[in-house]
Amino acid sequence: MHHTETIAALATPLGQGGIGIIRISGPDAAGVLARLFCSSSAAFRGFRPRVLHHGTVTDVLGAALDDVLAVHMPAPHTYTGEDVAEIHCHGGPAIVTAVLEAVFACGVRPAQPGEFTKRAFLNGRMDLTQAEAVAEMIAAPVQSGVRLAQAKLDGMLGRRIAELRTQLEAVRMKLCVAVDFPEEDIECLSPDEFVQDISAVEQAIASLLQNYDRARCWREGVLVVLAGQVNAGKSSLMNGLLGRTRAIVTEIPGTTRDFLEEQLSFDGLPVRLVDTAGLRETGDIVEQEGVRISRDLASQADLVLLVVDACHGPGLAEEELIASVGAERVLLVYNKTDLATGPVPAEHAGCAAVSVSAKLGQGLEGLVARAREHVLARQGAGEPQAGDLVPNLRQSRALREALSELEALHGEIALSIPYDILGVRLEAACAILTDITGETTPDDILNMIFDSFCIGK
Repeated sequence: MHHTETIAALATPLGQGGIGIIRISGPDAAGVLARLFCSSSAAFRGFRPRVLHHGTVTDVLGAALDDVLAVHMPAPHTYTGEDVAEIHCHGGPAIVTAVLEAVFACGVRPAQPGEFTKRAFLNGRMDLTQAEAVAEMIAAPVQSGVRLAQAKLDGMLGRRIAELRTQLEAVRMKLCVAVDFPEEDIECLSPDEFVQDISAVEQAIASLLQNYDRARCWREGVLVVLAGQVNAGKSSLMNGLLGRTRAIVTEIPGTTRDFLEEQLSFDGLPVRLVDTAGLRETGDIVEQEGVRISRDLASQADLVLLVVDACHGPGLAEEELIASVGAERVLLVYNKTDLATGPVPAEHAGCAAVSVSAKLGQGLEGLVARAREHVLARQGAGEPQAGDLVPNLRQSRALREALSELEALHGEIALSIPYDILGVRLEAACAILTDITGETTPDDILNMIFDSFCIGK
């Protein structure tokens, strides 16, 4: 055990709800329950491990606070590896606050963000990749993100990293023998074998990094920008895609001057949808700034939905935007097709095109499907599958550092650098992989990771 303090926090969101769960972890978890809990059963003789008991929770003076369920889970087979207790009370803010204050009055300290999971890591209940996966699962906006985190929560990524480190450690052992016993007739590690062993690990790391790049859109979401001339129907389209009124729609050109951003899902793909100011020349200083921001956002977008009035077709403003951001990142959206008299082209200036009527809600499902397909094809991202090993940003950076060390080592082998010097790079790569699973991660990195958690987890 790494801690002697008992901590507590609300493990459910603060707000009105059916249940609020107060989690307590540490050596005095059972003692706090014994002091604050009164069973409703005359036969109650103490807490049975991992069994919910019904009763009343009181303050330290014995005044009843709420009708609750309480459970005690003894160490070490708990989430944190410590004694853990939970009080399941009604979820009103006043009740939850009163119960928490009663717990704190027993000498329990409020938990810091992520402290329960940090204790689980420090007590050996999970490695650092699993701890990070907890936060990723909580933060996942769509089910695909949950699936990506689940494989890491199960320890699959940690085990894969450990396997790669073991392979490098085996090479280090051969290298040490070759350095310490150079006079032996048997060659412990030939240059060709050295290269072969290192290449196998390089390829495995490169594969994990490819998974990171392919899964970025599922993990972080994609930026989709609605652009086009004034009164093309961008705001109507945003409202239609959201299924509610978010942007003001009027007949007056230039209604939208600032950008509006909303989160939504394109059939499981997390999307940041941004409505921008209409493209046009204007003497209005405020609108000029809006147009500038529109162009900046379009240049950053994973996909630009370039909205065109189907009654008029693309003009010079659309052509300029396509040229500036690239046709491969643009999907033309011919809007107001209910008013158009002629057919709408399937493509223009190298951009695929779709037809919709935002006002009538026609063609929106087809637009979502085409936009989703366009983004995934461009980023080479398939549907996430259970068991996919996808490192997060911190882990991918470490993997790139390890790969850089191995690539440099590869080149130095070709230059016949002495083995004792090559061992430095091999040792560095092993240390980097160890950092990923948290066996030697510095305290400041650990604090940064767990500080990003919500309180109560």
